[in-house]
Amino acid sequence: MSYSFWKLGRHGELAVFELFHRNNPFKGEYTILAGLDEVVKFIAHFKFTEEDITYLKSMPSLKNCEPEFFTYLSSLDCSQVEVRAQEHGAVVFPKVPFLTVRGPMIVCQLLETTLLNLVNFPSLLATNSARMIIEARGQFSEKLIYGKAPTCAEFGLRRAQGPDGAFSASKYCMVGGFDAIANVIGGQKCGWPVIGTHAHSYVMSFDSLDQVKGRKIKDLKTEKEVELLELVLKYRKELNYGNLHEGELAAFVAYALSFPHGFLCLVDTYDTLSGVKNFLTVALAMVELGYKPRGVRLDSGDLAKLSIETHKLYEEIAEKYNCKELRDLDVVASNDINEKTLRELNNKGHGITVYGIGTNLVTCQAQPALGGVYKLTQLGNKPRIKLSSDIVKVLIPAEKRAFRLFDKSGQPFMDLLIDRKEENIPTSGTKFTVYDPFNEKKKEIEVTPFEVKEIIKPLWDGKLVKGHNALDLNIARETCKNGIASLNPEIVRQENPRKYEVRVSGDLYDELHHLWSSSRK
Repeated sequence: MSYSFWKLGRHGELAVFELFHRNNPFKGEYTILAGLDEVVKFIAHFKFTEEDITYLKSMPSLKNCEPEFFTYLSSLDCSQVEVRAQEHGAVVFPKVPFLTVRGPMIVCQLLETTLLNLVNFPSLLATNSARMIIEARGQFSEKLIYGKAPTCAEFGLRRAQGPDGAFSASKYCMVGGFDAIANVIGGQKCGWPVIGTHAHSYVMSFDSLDQVKGRKIKDLKTEKEVELLELVLKYRKELNYGNLHEGELAAFVAYALSFPHGFLCLVDTYDTLSGVKNFLTVALAMVELGYKPRGVRLDSGDLAKLSIETHKLYEEIAEKYNCKELRDLDVVASNDINEKTLRELNNKGHGITVYGIGTNLVTCQAQPALGGVYKLTQLGNKPRIKLSSDIVKVLIPAEKRAFRLFDKSGQPFMDLLIDRKEENIPTSGTKFTVYDPFNEKKKEIEVTPFEVKEIIKPLWDGKLVKGHNALDLNIARETCKNGIASLNPEIVRQENPRKYEVRVSGDLYDELHHLWSSSRK
């Protein structure tokens, strides 16, 4: 396409493309925009290197192109491109552009595939994360499990779609609201908190208490070095836990010696509740020495039942020893958890305070792709339209502005698209007539928004617009959180959500239907 535009002398024509989605994922009513940080980096460094040009010349489909075309390609960059976008982490709705690209036709066209790649998966992942967060702890009435609001950690690195998919998942699940990741390079590159526990193989590598015998740890209360196993065996005898797996107990002692301030154990290598008892034996010793144990992780079985039984053991031992620290222990669960699992756990009742969510988060098991598209909406001053027998694929033409309309309670109730050249724009407290773009009867609706915000703003004008926060993932995370919290709960609910309205102005409606009817002749 680029060569054809160049050969016809049309490569420099001013074009406007919009990147948007037609349907929300996961049968929901909202999507979270993510990936703008990589969009900015890509646009800033867009160019064809000498190596790129050499390869393109060798391709069978391009080998007969005029040499001057490749010389032209080597000079291309995005200095003449303008990009407007919604905020990174924003709640976005179908047909409303994530971003708008304006510039020479050839450059805008060359950006298409990469921009879609950089936005589609991150936005899908951030949306998946946000939905899981809402299911885990609620968005409007926070669920408390044994006095704690459950937290969510990303555990999906090993099951992700390659290293790029793994890093993107770790990166953008945090934008969607997750609390931590188990991907160390994600922590290094993004500054996200990193958590994790030991594996089953760690427990299986121990088979005797002799492997930890004589190992000492500092008593924080006396500053003296004491043998940990000796103290653990005292509690094991008092609790009558002598028939439990000694290799597992040795592993837990070893882990406590290594990570006294982060003592959290995977307890289902052999038998879950026996594992909890072995953990508590060591935990009591650690509390006596002035440390604060973290809890246990469950990775199999009936998570709801086992988590409640675990808390009963916590409470039993806490009561026996008047040990308040044991009442504050976490129960981490990590076994093929997805949105449906979270809902079922909440309906059944459970004691999980931390979710480690892996495969179903990072692969977006419930829906593998977002389906964002990148369409030409204007060339020069002329709007362009794409028609389809499938109404959802009919393009709303022209370069557009987008406004979010709010009611008196501060909740958004509609997004409004208008032609960018229109002078009549919606304002707070003023009645405005809007239309369903695809209703051929042109049924008008009058709305009087309490507040109006323009939501597509300059991002790139040959360089990153000064003061824009696209690169700051922490701000994107807050934008996502605040955006979801602002919505009507009926729009956010996971099952049978209420539809969010997207409408157009009268001018844009007329433009759409004029092009629609004339293009069908």
